Amino acid sequence: MAHTSWLLVGAAAAMLLLLLAPTATAQDCLSATFSGGRTFGKCNSMPTLSATLHWTYHPENGTADIAFRAPSSSSGWVGWGLNPTGGLSMLHSNVFIASQSSGVASVLMTKLESTVSPSLQPETLSFGVPVGPTVEYSGGAYTIYATIKLPGNNTVQNTVWQAGPLSGGSIQQHPQAPANLASTQSLDFLSGTSIGPSNSRLHRKNIHGVLNAVAWGILIPTGAIIARYLRVFESADPAWFYLHIACQCSGYILGVAGWGLGLKLGSESVGITYQPHRNIGIAIFSLATLQVFALLLRPDTKNKYRFYWNIYHHSVGYSVIVLSAINIFKGLDILQPSSGYKTAYIVILATLGGIAVCLEAITWPIAIRKRKRDADKASNGTAGWQQGA
Repeated sequence: MAHTSWLLVGAAAAMLLLLLAPTATAQDCLSATFSGGRTFGKCNSMPTLSATLHWTYHPENGTADIAFRAPSSSSGWVGWGLNPTGGLSMLHSNVFIASQSSGVASVLMTKLESTVSPSLQPETLSFGVPVGPTVEYSGGAYTIYATIKLPGNNTVQNTVWQAGPLSGGSIQQHPQAPANLASTQSLDFLSGTSIGPSNSRLHRKNIHGVLNAVAWGILIPTGAIIARYLRVFESADPAWFYLHIACQCSGYILGVAGWGLGLKLGSESVGITYQPHRNIGIAIFSLATLQVFALLLRPDTKNKYRFYWNIYHHSVGYSVIVLSAINIFKGLDILQPSSGYKTAYIVILATLGGIAVCLEAITWPIAIRKRKRDADKASNGTAGWQQGA
């Protein structure tokens, strides 16, 4: 049982560590083709929203012919632009926004002077646009074409991109999903290299998810299974106890690390709070910390308070397991990785549940016989004492 449990933990951790890879599935930009025989010298697969940017840089005049492509339904919009003054932020960005109405695609040039309720009126951008933008919608994706003058004649620029829904032909606010909130990067139009703090933030979110999923969702339940079922077998004593403590302590340490990283990420997301996920996470940490103190307060098996300690220990432990499963699914909904990750965790939960059910069926008769044997010993001991008296 212990060997199987550790194999399960290892396999689950390996699957969940795949979350550390970038979650974006941008198409291979090198294979893209464009209407009118257009070609571009360089391309960049954006880290989020499956978007790509293609361009040809002209050093003689500091301009770049660009083609931005991003998937969207016909009832959605996409946008791309530069932020010459505001860093890697949507605020103060100069953008091209593509949308369509009555089947006709159009592109809007505007400045984002507010990220709460931007006016989205046509405006002259703060950098030159020698060839005005055009747009086409084909194959479930918008492609925006334009020729821009790189601000300050600098090849390294802060780029932003986004996608969202339309309502009645009007542009609506984009989703607050991690992929949307991480759609910025610094791009060198000369070398083609990109640097995105957003990538680092998304990477830390994935680490937060992995730590908590492995800790609260796998190690802690595995430790509970070991304690409940292995202790029935006399040959497993005291090994089951040390395995139980190893799982719970390692799960708690990893979980606290993930919880702390979550608090840090939350403090960096001003105005964005996933309240239920946050509150459940705090509750899990608090209850798990109580379990740690339970080790220090654990009375002897013959102590009259041991019965009440067992109730406290078991109720808090099972509460942590249930809340953890709920919060892991909430976290997956926030991260929005591919559906395979949620399926993988469901399989892990089902496997742990299946192991528990099988062991329940195996150990229940053993536990009943053991209790009967202990009761008989106690009865015989009492009878012997009475005869001696």
